[in-house]
Amino acid sequence: MRMIPVNALSVDVEDYFQTEAMSAVAPRERWNAFDCHVEANTNALFELFARYHVSATFFFLGWVAERFPALVQQASDLGHEVGCHSYWHRAVFRLTPAEFREDTFRAKRLIEDASGAPVYGYRAPCFSITQAVPWAYDVLEELGFSYDSSVNPIHHGFYGNAGASREPFRVGRNLLELPVATWRVLGQNVPVAGGAYLRILPYTLMRAGLRSINREERRPAVLYLHPWEIDPSQPRLHASAKSRLRQYTGLSQMKTKLERLLQQFKLGTIYENVYLPARAEINGAAGERSAANVKERCVQV
Repeated sequence: MRMIPVNALSVDVEDYFQTEAMSAVAPRERWNAFDCHVEANTNALFELFARYHVSATFFFLGWVAERFPALVQQASDLGHEVGCHSYWHRAVFRLTPAEFREDTFRAKRLIEDASGAPVYGYRAPCFSITQAVPWAYDVLEELGFSYDSSVNPIHHGFYGNAGASREPFRVGRNLLELPVATWRVLGQNVPVAGGAYLRILPYTLMRAGLRSINREERRPAVLYLHPWEIDPSQPRLHASAKSRLRQYTGLSQMKTKLERLLQQFKLGTIYENVYLPARAEINGAAGERSAANVKERCVQV
């Protein structure tokens, strides 16, 4: 009997006013003025995941962890993995290496203090670790992360990273990159990882893509969403038409689609179900290559 992989479900814990789509009308210096929904929405996800006995990875903004430390602690107490999603939700390719290090260090410290547990994983805002910022991996490894999950290998106007590998790969001495899920169709990568694509695209497309990854490629998929995406009652900000389309389309159907995912797929944390198997596979392949090289040298001698 063929074993079906357990996919990884992740949540980028940020509020409705902290998205890139709303950045023009909700600047960071005004964040404290907005009515926060992140605590209630994240608790709703805790309840939904508990109903289906699913543990997930919650990548917290440091800004959220600083104001709602009990929420971070609750995630850890419930058996979820706690990760880092930056402090200020700024795209990495807009930062200098020093700014990126400062932001990430601050967020990681706050999240670990709140949870009482080590943070192994990082997710950049808007999948913004691209080929333009190769130094970001050095910073993450220096700060003690085991994996990054900031690559979405698709064509996109903001974070386009279509040339990146779809599979886990090594990006440092010990650091691994774990891209979010894409479905390879007719030579193109189709986004099936969740988020806006789950809200906007037909659920049947997402389901077909994930089943193909699990059954044909025999790999787990890394999926993601945000707490505000299950909140149709969130305040409507006066952003551009394009930004409103990006943020508000499909909100009313998102919880139903998410529940179908929870019913139809095996889901768990990134660390356990993607990172550990990928590390074993990559280290094993490296060991095999090393042994082959030693054998070849011995034969030559």
